[in-house]
Amino acid sequence: MKQLELTLDPLINKTYIAVGKIMSKRCELTGISPLKGHNVSHAKNKTKRRFLPNLKKVIFKSDILKKNIKLNVSNAALRTVDFKGGLDKYLLSVKNSKLSNKVKKLKNSISSKS
Repeated sequence: MKQLELTLDPLINKTYIAVGKIMSKRCELTGISPLKGHNVSHAKNKTKRRFLPNLKKVIFKSDILKKNIKLNVSNAALRTVDFKGGLDKYLLSVKNSKLSNKVKKLKNSISSKS
């Protein structure tokens, strides 16, 4: 399986690497899941469809835990993690209700070590 390194700016060293395919359709950091809606034709015929989130399987580097963490993350969450300054700072600032069980455990271990 190929590993793609995502970098938005070559001068800044990013803290994540994108890897392969996604099984679950839910973002582990923001809780974004598929929405329901309609395809609407020109004649106003409506057929059901799903709006899937733009998910990527990403490996984050945690500075506090000193290990790599593999998560299914939406593209919007990836940009937010970059904006906050890394996974550790993002997890300390986000509410627990949005996070998956795996990430809640990570947040608890990060908050106990910091």
